[in-house]
Amino acid sequence: MTDYVIADETEIQPRDGTIKLHGAAGFAGMRKAGRLAAEILDALVPLAVPGAVTADLDAVVREMTLAAGAIPATLGYRGYTHSCCISINHVVCHGIPSERVLRDGDIVNIDVTPLLDGWHGDSSRMFLVGDVPLKARRLVDVTYECLMIGIAAARPGARLGDIGAAIQAHAERQRYGVVREFCGHGVGRLFHDSPEVVHAAIAGTGPELKPGMIFTIEPMINLGKPGVKILEDGWTAVTRDRSLSAQFEHSIGITETGCEIFTESPQGLHCPPYQ
Repeated sequence: MTDYVIADETEIQPRDGTIKLHGAAGFAGMRKAGRLAAEILDALVPLAVPGAVTADLDAVVREMTLAAGAIPATLGYRGYTHSCCISINHVVCHGIPSERVLRDGDIVNIDVTPLLDGWHGDSSRMFLVGDVPLKARRLVDVTYECLMIGIAAARPGARLGDIGAAIQAHAERQRYGVVREFCGHGVGRLFHDSPEVVHAAIAGTGPELKPGMIFTIEPMINLGKPGVKILEDGWTAVTRDRSLSAQFEHSIGITETGCEIFTESPQGLHCPPYQ
């Protein structure tokens, strides 16, 4: 049986398996943090081009985050030393910024989480670098569709499994693989909290969605099979079959009538090509 608790909006409550139900203060905090995350991703649109160095993009994320009075939640998280994750082509998630140069035809996910006034705005977006092949662009489009289909299923009275079932059905109709090893998660004053939001599930299963729940939906969709492996750096996850992978992520809150997306782009830059 799932336990729900009223969140303390003023203090950090530990992750203890309960699902926190937030009030107006929590939603207000997430709106501010989520908007900053979206603004940072918007600012990267003209920078994610052939010849860009991923470490330089990471520096932009760090500078924008600090300038806004926030801190990058990933910086120092479990020993991670960068301000974002940058995952290229067959990298599923947690790609590490480096001296790697973006090349024409790359598809790139950039994942940012500014911690602003105690709230985590967690979001990621895909970027198309130069002239991207049709097959890769189609993967990116379908992954965005998976995100939005999952969000459409997030409403009070539904079950958590309804989100994953909707995402899985759409991806597998295209014969894509849905990554199981990583999932969405509760978010708020904690970076990662309950519940886990899996992206391949059975409809009608899992905890009931109730107003006040705040979590991420972040499907990772592979052009090939769903399997992944972690590289020796302990962070970088790649597809086992070296097929391309794409991901989009929003932080959302369940309302009385549906859900609110905290990390929508202020400039309307939701899915590439960003024009």
